[in-house]
Amino acid sequence: MKELSDFVKQRRKEVNLTQEEFADRAGVALTVVRKIEQGKTNLNLEKVNHVLKMFGHKLVPVSLKKLE
Repeated sequence: MKELSDFVKQRRKEVNLTQEEFADRAGVALTVVRKIEQGKTNLNLEKVNHVLKMFGHKLVPVSLKKLE
């Protein structure tokens, strides 16, 4: 989850928002943003997508067969 955490943290800082301000604008709890930025693996996909929506992105399951 390191790439996701780096992406969210970098983009949040680019728009000059604290974690608390960002969480409020994304419509999620502060703990959600903190978990993402800390690289935690026990994340709720719906909450992650609320955060990613702020940057015009979405996380979806992809079949491993499609990656090969």
